[in-house]
Amino acid sequence: RDIIHLFSLYQLNKLTMPKVFSKCELARQLKHGMDGFHGYSLAKLGVCMAEHESSFDTRAFNGRNSNGSSDYGIFQINNKWWCKDNKHPSKNACNIMCSKLLDDNISDDINCIKRVVRDPNGMSAWVAWVNHCKNKDLSQYLAGCQL
Repeated sequence: RDIIHLFSLYQLNKLTMPKVFSKCELARQLKHGMDGFHGYSLAKLGVCMAEHESSFDTRAFNGRNSNGSSDYGIFQINNKWWCKDNKHPSKNACNIMCSKLLDDNISDDINCIKRVVRDPNGMSAWVAWVNHCKNKDLSQYLAGCQL
């Protein structure tokens, strides 16, 4: 009985643990989910952006934006425009609760990125992408990943 209890605690803990992706692991998920979407090589762009936005941490949270908004998850998706947090008014264009962007399942994060990319500003919605990834040679981000 104790073993079952310990296993249950382990499983519960696993569900709430943050995940820090390796660059290659993230690149594989992005390549599978959206490479070439709207003309972007999002395996490269997403890895570059995630490195600079969250250091690949699914639990990353920034509640200190100058406009009072917050950013959630591995891609730092903003609650003013893309997700809802029940604290601030939001356009919620991705139709998702911000808390869903803080778990280790990034399929919903990827779906939200697809929505952001369809917007006229596209990847420019992310300051880190503009400052670190846009018009840069991103081949280093996938070096050694064997995609």
